[in-house]
Amino acid sequence: MLDDLKRLRALAGSPSLETLARHAQAEGSATSKATFGNLLNGRSTRLETVEVFVRACARHARTRRPPITLDPQEVHLGTWRDRYADSHPSGGTRRTSATPRWVDITGLPQWPHQVGVLPLLADCRQERPADHDLDAFMATGSGTAVVWQVLSGMGGVGKTQLAAALAHRTWRAGQVDLLMWVTAASRDAVVIAYAQAAADITGLQDDDPEQGAARFLAWLSEPHRRRWLIVLDDLQNPADLNGLWPPTVPSGRAVVTTRRRDAALSSGRYLVEVGLFTPGQSTSYLSARLGGDGDLLTDDDRLAEDLGHLPLALAQAGAYILDRGLSCAEYRRRLNDARRRLADLTPEPEALPDEHRATVAATWSLSIDHADTLPPRGLGRPVLELAALLDPNAIPAELVTASVVTAYLRGRRNSQEPVEADDVRDVLHSLHRLSLLTLNPVDPTIRVHALIQRAVRESTHPEHANALATTVADALVSIWPDIECDSSRGQVLRANTAALHAAAGPALWNTKTGAHRVLFTAGNSLGESGLVSAAAAYYDDLGSTAAQQLGAEHPHTLAVRAGHARWRGEAGDASGAFAATEALLTDRLRVLGPDHLDALTTRHNLAYWQGESGDPAGAATAFDALLPDMVRLLGPDHPDTLTTRNDLAWWRGKAGDPAGAAAALRTLLGDRQRVLGPDHPHSMITRNDLAWWQGLAGDPSGAVDAFRALFPDLVRVLGPDHPRTLTTRNNLAWWQGAAGDPRRALAALREVYADRLRVLGPDHPHTMITRGSLAYWTAMAGDPDGAVTAFEALLTDRLRVLGPDHPHTRTNRHQIAYWTDYPGDQTTAGTLLTDILRVLGPDHPDTLTVWSHDST
Repeated sequence: MLDDLKRLRALAGSPSLETLARHAQAEGSATSKATFGNLLNGRSTRLETVEVFVRACARHARTRRPPITLDPQEVHLGTWRDRYADSHPSGGTRRTSATPRWVDITGLPQWPHQVGVLPLLADCRQERPADHDLDAFMATGSGTAVVWQVLSGMGGVGKTQLAAALAHRTWRAGQVDLLMWVTAASRDAVVIAYAQAAADITGLQDDDPEQGAARFLAWLSEPHRRRWLIVLDDLQNPADLNGLWPPTVPSGRAVVTTRRRDAALSSGRYLVEVGLFTPGQSTSYLSARLGGDGDLLTDDDRLAEDLGHLPLALAQAGAYILDRGLSCAEYRRRLNDARRRLADLTPEPEALPDEHRATVAATWSLSIDHADTLPPRGLGRPVLELAALLDPNAIPAELVTASVVTAYLRGRRNSQEPVEADDVRDVLHSLHRLSLLTLNPVDPTIRVHALIQRAVRESTHPEHANALATTVADALVSIWPDIECDSSRGQVLRANTAALHAAAGPALWNTKTGAHRVLFTAGNSLGESGLVSAAAAYYDDLGSTAAQQLGAEHPHTLAVRAGHARWRGEAGDASGAFAATEALLTDRLRVLGPDHLDALTTRHNLAYWQGESGDPAGAATAFDALLPDMVRLLGPDHPDTLTTRNDLAWWRGKAGDPAGAAAALRTLLGDRQRVLGPDHPHSMITRNDLAWWQGLAGDPSGAVDAFRALFPDLVRVLGPDHPRTLTTRNNLAWWQGAAGDPRRALAALREVYADRLRVLGPDHPHTMITRGSLAYWTAMAGDPDGAVTAFEALLTDRLRVLGPDHPHTRTNRHQIAYWTDYPGDQTTAGTLLTDILRVLGPDHPDTLTVWSHDST
């Protein structure tokens, strides 16, 4: 064989060994002239050296001027393999049907070389921060090992376009010798692409693609100087790349795009989370796509928001708008029309822009189907259907693991095997790995893109719709705390209820069972968190829906009216609440009868708002008239009867008889403790009210002692952060000041304020009450100017949260006027009195208080 090698060198023009080494280097091999010398002297026995020598001679012949034409048989690697096998019986093997075919290396491609077809760049493509990140990693590829980049994100965010843009830039800039694009939808697709690359580069085509893929990976690992970039696009399953990950070498670079977020993808690789467009990118894209036409771009920012800034959706919406001559505003109207499906709002398959393979609606269908196959099987789609009914921005993870949800999922799976909370958590992680939702382990919360939610809802079988909505509503109620100590949590639960109501519609209303409880819970949560005006507006809007779904006289429609009246009054319109409750009582008496519990409750509320409207004596009289009916219908020891007695005593005190109020509450306390027990919250409410009226009856020291005795019991029963515990601490501090120790009151109120701020938030009415108490006792401690400054800051917040006519806001203004010595300021006094008279009337106790201060 040595003679044959020497003859080939002569036929190629007798190049020097140094020249052959340079040609080998150009072919991607680092073989030296000394190695070639050893080969021709018979001291080298490696087949690989023979192959490199033949390639180098063939290259030298091609590059001569004029080129030397060699007999193809002389440079056919299969021939040289057979010669090597004949010369080395123990180390060589002749070709059989199972061994690779050698091809004519004279036809090998010139460098640089491209394998696979690069996608075209999208029309009006927006440059993104990830482009710069990818370029930065490409720049570090010279002489250093570059980690893999894995572009991960939900379908439609533009991962393929990011990778394609990188490939186009590096190819045009001459930064790679080998550029390879592989659609990695399956392991077979990757293996076949690798085998084809091996045939292109090495001149060897294997009958077994796996062998060809292994040969390609081996070539990538060789210490040649060929720079390469491999893109594996749309990887469906990380396991498909087991044994097929290209090596990490200084001259190599590889990028994977995938919807998956498995830990296996990020191990030893750089994971790039590809997100949505920014609002600015979205509007810039629409402007470019629609040619900057101002008429077409009407509401472009709102359309971008409706589409969740998803690049795929924006592209298809732009094509749809242009094809049909619409504007963004007209497209939004169609998009928000519940009768239209997503599939109706995208171009026809043959008109999809930018080589899109699927419409928005179909983009996630395969992933959803795949989710159902992951363990625990059969739960992926039902869990996603539940999440599709909730707030896309923040779904509490505990909601989908509630017992009512696991019971529903067991029924959907049609299996006797129970579904546990851990099973649902596993499903959530599977959906996260498939980029169908995002888990935030810190909160923990779940996020689902609104268009994925819509696509899931539209593909949900109608027979599941009502049960899904009821299950989600029941789960919300089950995790809703009785006392909301965390304002942000309440906001999250209310947002999810609103999303459920918008998505499920009539499923939460039933003419037999009425409105689902969650609708009332959400409304009351608004008011109890301090957003009283918003609560009133919520119930006003809910009333229209209730009348439409249930009828004007359904008990739950009347209950919605009661909620509206309550929060209307809490928002400062006590007279309006009284009038609304009076009209409601008429309807409840007619529909339900005078002895129905709802009718009694309405009479109770009417008496309360009568007192709040400025007639405490009338309120006491109304409660006095209600009490016998409560006793007759419910019994003297019923909790509601005892509550009526408590309120009767309260309004007697407000009507000017604090001693009588204290005496009545003292008697009631014995009955409540006997019936309910001393640790029942209602018993403790009576102890609180008794202490208050004891102080107003002229015994502030006794009030301090009573509040001090009540406090440890509240801590023991309800906990230190319960709102009632904090209220008692506030009252204790107040009466410490009234008992002659304003500085001690100030110190205690500062501590209460810090805890109320932490537990309830800055806008809760109780927090602002403590701020008012702090300002008052600041003045009483000798600093009226500091008090006025504090009251003015508080007034700004009360106006924002409660409105100008709320009693707390009026009291706040009164305090500012009083402590600035407003009797000498007729403008301030006149404005305050005008507002008080307009809202409360001339006989309200607060009006008389302000009037007396003005007369002083």
